[in-house]
Amino acid sequence: MDDSGKATRINLFDFRTRPMRAFHMAWFSFFLCFFAWFGIAPLMLIVRKELALTPTQVANTMIASVGITILARLLIGWLCDRIGPRIAYTVLLTLGSLPVMAIGLADSYETFLLARLGIGVIGASFVITQYHTSVMFAPNCVGTANATSAGWGNLGGGVTQIVMPLVLAAFVGLGFSTSASWRLSMLAAGIVCFLAGVAYFFLTTDTPHGNLAELRARGMAPAARSSSGGGLGAAMRDRRVWALFFIYAACFGIELTINNVAALYYADVFGLGIATAGLVAGLFGLMNIFARTLGGYVSDRFVGRHGLGGRVRWLFIAVLCEGLALVAFSQANVLALAIPVMIVFSLFVQMSEGATYSVVPFINRKALGSVSGIVGAGGNLGAVSAGFLFRTETSAYAGVLLLLGVLVCAFSFAALLVRFSPAEEKVAREEYEAAMAARERDARARRAARPQRPRLAAVVQRVRPADLLRIYLGVALMIKGVYFVTNMNDIEQRLAGPLPDWQTFVSWCVVFAHVVGGIMLALGFFTRLAALGNAVVLLGAVGMHLFGEGGPRDLLGTNEGFQLAAFVLFTLLLVAWRGSGPLSVDAVLGRASPDVEAA
Repeated sequence: MDDSGKATRINLFDFRTRPMRAFHMAWFSFFLCFFAWFGIAPLMLIVRKELALTPTQVANTMIASVGITILARLLIGWLCDRIGPRIAYTVLLTLGSLPVMAIGLADSYETFLLARLGIGVIGASFVITQYHTSVMFAPNCVGTANATSAGWGNLGGGVTQIVMPLVLAAFVGLGFSTSASWRLSMLAAGIVCFLAGVAYFFLTTDTPHGNLAELRARGMAPAARSSSGGGLGAAMRDRRVWALFFIYAACFGIELTINNVAALYYADVFGLGIATAGLVAGLFGLMNIFARTLGGYVSDRFVGRHGLGGRVRWLFIAVLCEGLALVAFSQANVLALAIPVMIVFSLFVQMSEGATYSVVPFINRKALGSVSGIVGAGGNLGAVSAGFLFRTETSAYAGVLLLLGVLVCAFSFAALLVRFSPAEEKVAREEYEAAMAARERDARARRAARPQRPRLAAVVQRVRPADLLRIYLGVALMIKGVYFVTNMNDIEQRLAGPLPDWQTFVSWCVVFAHVVGGIMLALGFFTRLAALGNAVVLLGAVGMHLFGEGGPRDLLGTNEGFQLAAFVLFTLLLVAWRGSGPLSVDAVLGRASPDVEAA
C-alpha cells in the first residue's frame, strides 16, 4: 500500500484487503454483465428463425443493445462521482437483471427489440469497474489493474458464445422445447446478475479508506454536490477526452460489433453449425484472459521510462496494429486462415482497450467518473456506427470489415492529440516514484526469500532448451486446436463412441484447452495452469488410443496415436512440474519457477 492506502501491486490470491476485494468483485460483476449483455448473440440462429427476423431487424436489435449504453455510461460515470461505485454497481446489477430475464417473454420483433434495448443498460457496468479499480490502485500498477479487470470482464463476451449453447442444450435435455429453452437460458443469466448486485453491496467499499458517505460525514471527502459540480462540463471541454472517445470507438466498439456478428458470420459465410460457429466466435472474446492485461502492463512499463507521453505512444501503436490486423481478417476467405488471423486481431483489439484506460485515470482526477463515462460511451458509439454498416446481407460482411479496418487505422492517429503539460507529467512522475518506493518497502521481506528478477541479458544467456520446447509445444497445440475447429465433425465422431451424450461439450473443452492454453504456453503465461489443462485433455486422448474401438491395443506396434499422445502428455507434465523459464511472461511478472528466480 502507498501513503493514500492504494495498492501498489496486484496479488490475485488476496481477498482480505479492500483494493483486491474490489478488484475481484469489479471484474466478476462486469463478467456477468457482459455475459448477460451478449447472452442472446449465440442463440440468434434460433431466435431469428422463431421470430422470423430479417437481416435488417437483426442489425436493429444489435444497434439497440449497444446504443442505449452510450447514455447509460454517461449517466453512470457522473453517478459514480456522486454516490460512489459500490451503490452504483448494486443498483445497476439488480435493476439491469430485470430486462435480461424479461427477454424470455418476447414473442415478436418489437418486444424482442425493446428487451435488447433494456439489456444494453448493463453495459454501463464497465465504467464502474474502471472507476473502482482506478481509485483502489496506485499509479505504478493502475494500468494493469484497469486492463485486467476490464479484460476478465470482457471475457464474458467470449464465454457466453460457448456456454449459452450448452445451457440451451441442458434445458432441452431436461425436456423443454427449443423455444422455451432459449428463454430459460436468459432467465438464468438474469438471476445470477441480481445475486451479484446484492453481493457487491456487502463485500466492497468505495475507496481504500471506506465508503463515500462515511468519509463525507467525517470531512474526509468532498460533498456530493461539489464533487460532481462542473466535473462533467470540464471533462466535455477537454479535447483529450474526445480523442480517447474516438480511440475507444475504434477498439471497444469493434469488439462489441464482432461479438454480435461473429457467430452469424461464421455460420453464414463458412457454413458452420450453431455449436461450431459459437465456439469459433468465442475464441475472439476468450483472448481477454490475458490480452487486455498485456496492453495495460505494457503501458505501465512505458510510463516508467517515458512518462505519460509513453502511455500515449503505446496506445497509438496498439490501435494502428489493430486496424492492420482487421484488414487482414476481412480478406481471409479460408476458415483455417480466418481463425488464426482473428486471434491476432483480437489480441490487438484488447491490448488497445487496456492501453486506452491506462491513460484515462490521468486526464482529470476530479472528474474521473465523467471522463470514464464519456470515453466508455465512445466504444458503444463505435459499435452503433458499425452496426448500421451491417444492415446488409451476410455476403457483404467482408467488405464492411475491410472498411472498418481502414477506419481504425485512421482513428489511431487521434492518440497523438492526447498530450500532458509539464506540470501533469511532474505530478505523475512523483506519484509513480512514490508508489514504486512504497512497493519496494513492502517487497523487502519477500526479496529475502525470492531474489530480484534477473536482467534481460542474463535471462537470454540462461534460456533453457526446455523453454524452447514449451514454446514449440504451445504453438503446436494452438494449431491443433484450430484444426479441430475447422473439423469439428471429426473430433465429435471420435468421441461419439466413448461419450455419446457428451461429445459436443468435450469437443469444445478440447478446442478451448488447445487454442487458449496453447497460446498461454507459448507466451509462458500462467504456464502450470495451461499445461495441466492440456494434460487432462491428453490423458483422455491416451485412453482413447489405448482402449478405443476394439478394446485394448498394442502399446508399441502400430499404435502411433497412443505413442504421440503419451509423449505430449509426458512433456506437459514436465512443464507443469518445472514451470515457466526466464523466457516467459511469468518471469516478467515475477511468477517464474523457483529455480529460475534463484539463479
